[in-house]
Amino acid sequence: MKASSTSSVVVAVAMGEEEPEVLESESNVVNANGNSSNSNEEYSFPVLRFDVSPHRTYHFHRQFITPSNPNNFFKAVKWSPDGSCFLTSSDDNTLRLFAPPGTESDAPVAASGHGDGNHESSLFVADSFAANVVMHEGESIHDFCWYPYMSSSDLVTNVFATTTRDHPIHLWDATSGQLRCTYRAYDAMDEITAAFSIAFNPAGTKIFAGYNKCIRLFDLHRPGRDFELYSTVKDKKEGQTGIISAMAFSPFPSGMLALGSYNQTTAIYREDNMELLYFLHGQEGGITHVQFSRDGNYLYTGGRKDPYILCWDVRKSVDCVYKLYRSSENTNQRILFDIDPSGKYLGTGGQDGLVHIYNLQTGQWVSSFEAALDTVNGFSFHPFLPHAVSSSGHRRFVIPDDGNEEFCLTGRENCLSMWTFCCDSMMETDLKNDGSFNNQSESRCLD
Repeated sequence: MKASSTSSVVVAVAMGEEEPEVLESESNVVNANGNSSNSNEEYSFPVLRFDVSPHRTYHFHRQFITPSNPNNFFKAVKWSPDGSCFLTSSDDNTLRLFAPPGTESDAPVAASGHGDGNHESSLFVADSFAANVVMHEGESIHDFCWYPYMSSSDLVTNVFATTTRDHPIHLWDATSGQLRCTYRAYDAMDEITAAFSIAFNPAGTKIFAGYNKCIRLFDLHRPGRDFELYSTVKDKKEGQTGIISAMAFSPFPSGMLALGSYNQTTAIYREDNMELLYFLHGQEGGITHVQFSRDGNYLYTGGRKDPYILCWDVRKSVDCVYKLYRSSENTNQRILFDIDPSGKYLGTGGQDGLVHIYNLQTGQWVSSFEAALDTVNGFSFHPFLPHAVSSSGHRRFVIPDDGNEEFCLTGRENCLSMWTFCCDSMMETDLKNDGSFNNQSESRCLD
């Protein structure tokens, strides 16, 4: 927890808070992550059952559709590191934070049984609940990421970063929805240039931002225009060209950083000095998402207009281990996938409206379920409970009018859903505010 404590101090300094307040909040971070010195028991993740279709617990569609923007659609969704909420970005340049109710009495929508068809239909009539926090950006949102040691009970660490077109990197307060600070990069003409991808380093002390043929490193405690610049292209055009469109850090302290580019390559670097280690070739489209396995031995990459997620063994880096199919060969959208808490399964959406589950040990398809009637562009597992969220939607190039049925969209298009999976074993101890989720999940399996 040394990194967590240091990171908490760094975030507070960026906010201009005094250190004594920060030190008091460090204990909250420790307790929120379940690493308190008083607790010697190790949490065991629930074993999700993918042979049973998940239950749609909550659903959202209507609250972000307006007469002036009837085709507004979600672009991505990500659970927070502490599992208390999930964050979405949409085509109207807006970020919405949803925190599911913490008690069953607060969640009447989830009271019906698993096989209740009327309950399933009622979810599409009205949204389950309104977004808790709404934040507006000035332009299209390129990427966003949570602070790795985020805890909703700690106001210091409850933040996330965003990057938007023609704007600097923003650090947002997830509690109040207020902008805390900005990190600005300038080009040769001394004009602000926007990052295309961002990520916090594992220690939570820096923001790594991807640009055209370079990345910039910002110290989290020094907002403003100070940064370190590293070019991904060396002399004679050797190196990684194109826009750095995706990045991921190894979850273990191996010091490895994966950068994906729109030139269809993924490169592995050392985090400390940005030394290029090797390239990974094989993606048919520009890289839109990269993610390490839970043990850090494998890397999964996906691209636009590319129907396959490629699995790479970073210890060998010769050929890809296997390919996972998804319906994405006809879209430039960024389709996000995710790995479940056990590290054994991967879930991904596609243009067919399905979420496909794959066994990462064998590379074989396990199951699928229908999440929407259009492109499922985001899927994210809860960090430790049997839940997931999916987002859907795509741009429709049609002029809306009263006689056009194309824009008479149903509640299962341009939508967001939270899912509950059945599981074989679950933690019986109280998980604070998230305990109700656990209880609801158990009842779903018994219905």
